[in-house]
Formats: sequence, structure tokens, C-alpha cells
Amino acid sequence: MARARLELADVVRAHRDDFARYRGGRIPSAERRVLDDVAACRTEARGGHVEECATCGHRRIAYNSCRNRHCPKCQEAARATWLAAREREVLPVEYFHVVFTVPHELGDLALQNKAVLYDLLFRASSETLLTLAADPKHLGGAIGCLAVLHTWGQTLEHHPHVHCLVPGGGLSQDRTRWVSCRQGFLLPVLVLARLFRGRFLHLLREAFDRDALAFRGRLAHLVHPDAFRSFLTALYEKDWVVYAKPPFGGPALVLRYLARYTSRVALSNRRLVAMQEDRVTFLWKDYRHDSKTRKMTLGAVPFLRRFLLHILPKGFQRIRYYGLLANRGRAAQLDRCRTLLAAAPAPPTEDLTPAAAAAGLVTCPACQRGRMICVLVVKSWEVVADVSWSSRLDSS
Repeated sequence: MARARLELADVVRAHRDDFARYRGGRIPSAERRVLDDVAACRTEARGGHVEECATCGHRRIAYNSCRNRHCPKCQEAARATWLAAREREVLPVEYFHVVFTVPHELGDLALQNKAVLYDLLFRASSETLLTLAADPKHLGGAIGCLAVLHTWGQTLEHHPHVHCLVPGGGLSQDRTRWVSCRQGFLLPVLVLARLFRGRFLHLLREAFDRDALAFRGRLAHLVHPDAFRSFLTALYEKDWVVYAKPPFGGPALVLRYLARYTSRVALSNRRLVAMQEDRVTFLWKDYRHDSKTRKMTLGAVPFLRRFLLHILPKGFQRIRYYGLLANRGRAAQLDRCRTLLAAAPAPPTEDLTPAAAAAGLVTCPACQRGRMICVLVVKSWEVVADVSWSSRLDSS
């Protein structure tokens, strides 16, 4: 029998106590909640239900998911749900992927002010795209943008950046024409980078002026206006990075790529290789050397510390929509775009895809023909070592 694949939950269960000792026994409630949820996800502790095949009668236990957005097990279902909802919104045009990254000097400040700094990152990147696209010297149109926050690099270090998916064009100022970008080119990257830098630092200065920032530890000196002004000056003198990828091949590829980025967590279970005593090995891509896949080994405690750097503040929205794709008026704006593009109307929500219609239906693993149907819901199970699952189900 093949060995079960290593999961993040295995690392958490094995080394949560070690991590607590490293933190002096005081783990913030947000981190504790993530550790508890990841460890208990799809286990007896969560309860579950009994499924039975409608064709052959095969029964099995299905444990409940934790539904924590930081749990790698729970993201596949979230991805499918999100993808079905977005399918009707893709326009028949080129799509571009633009990435906005802040310099590493802002990393510690962002960790101490996650909600504020991440919100500024969203605002600065979206305003940069919409402002430059509206300029007649560039596109001269009102565009739409879907933005997704990621806070990690490949080795789990803190690396805040926003992925923006942008249709290759927009509505004219009077909303009577569709304005297309040049084939394969959306907006000049160097101009985007400079505008982004200026907009972000302006918003950061405003946050400082209204006392919205906290400064602790080695950043405590920045509470003084002169020190903060010097900090901003050094950031103004740096070249900021904005990266634009080539356009996608078509709407189907756009959807797959969107779902890939929107449901991603800091580390998927697929990247875990091994856990030996107090060491964890995982895969990472070295983008500086032709995206070669390499292995990295960390102590279990540093590994969990890096993973927990990426917990988002409660209620923080990591997927946001702007311009033509903004939540208010999105349907009407997209209908207008489709009319001007002479495109087919979007399908009704209930007719999205066969996959969406069949969501939640699982094929029987025994006969491969029937569908598994829930026949019993259980809030929790006790572990009884000398009683088989089949006899426990029969007694139920």
C-alpha cells in the first residue's frame, strides 16, 4: 500500500507544541485558530457524514472540512465555486497579467500593519492601472481589473504583491465604443512602476499623518516625523518593480489562470516532500534560474513561523474588483462591453457548466458508476479502537 502523502496538517500536529514553546506559550488567537483548523480539517474532530452509493450500496465516512481560507485542503472546493461564478464574466478579448510588488524595505512595516499596508497595495495598484489606461496618450479607455493579494515568495518568506488580471481594452469616455489595446501590449511597464511608486508612497504618508500606522521593535524610531520622512525619501529613490506577462491564449486559459491565483495559499500540500524528526523539506521554484524546481529543508518551527506570516486579518478581502469589474454595476458594464464587442450574451447563472451543475456529486470509488449520497450526518465521533467502521455504521 502506498504511503499517504505528507500534508501541512501532519507538520502542525507533530510540532504545534514545539511552536508554542518557541512563542513562550503565547500564540496569537488568529494563528492558534489556523493551526487548530488545519490540524482538525477532515478528521473525526470535525464530525462528518456517511455516504452511500445509490447503485452498489458501498458506504464510507466523509469528514467535514474546516473551511479556513489558509488551509490548503479547503482551497479546491473554493476554487471550483469561484470559477463557476466568474465564467460568465470573461470577455472575448486578450487578457493581461500585471504584478505590483513593494520593495523589501516595507516588509516589516507591512507585517506590523497588515490591514493598512495591504489595503494601500490594492488601492495604489488599481488606481495606477485605471489612471494610466484612462490617459488618451496611452489607452484612453475605462478598463476593468481583478486583483488578488499574495504575501509569500516561493520559500515562504514575506513578499507582498498583487496579481492583476486585466482585459485588453475598455470603454471610451462616452461609453459608446470599445477601445482595444495594441495586440500583445497593454500599458508601458516603466510608467506603471513610477506611477505606482508615487501613488503608494503618497497613500502611506497619508496613513502616517492620520496615525493609522503602528511602529514596534526595530521600527519604533519611525514614529518620529523626521525619521519617517527619511524612510519615504529612501523608498522614492528606489526603482519599484511592476511586471507584465504576455496576454493569455483565450477565455478558457484566462479562467484556469484566474482560478489558479485566486485560490492559492502560501503552501500547497503538493509541495511538501518529507518530514524527518524536526525537519521539513518542501519544493520551490527558483525563478532566477529558469524556474528550476529545488528542495529546501527548514526546522519545523521556522517552517511553521514562515507559514503563519501569511495569515490575513479577519474579514480582509484578498480578491477585489475595480473599474468595469467593480461589484456595483458589474453586470450592466459587462453587458455593455459585450454589445460593443458584438459578443454573445453571457449565459444564465444556472447554465454555467455541467461541472457546476454537478457540484457536490461524487462517483462511487467501489463500482465507479453510482453517485455517493449522504445518508447520515454526525457532529462528532469518538475514537473506539476495537470497533470497526462497518459495525459502527450498522449500529447507527
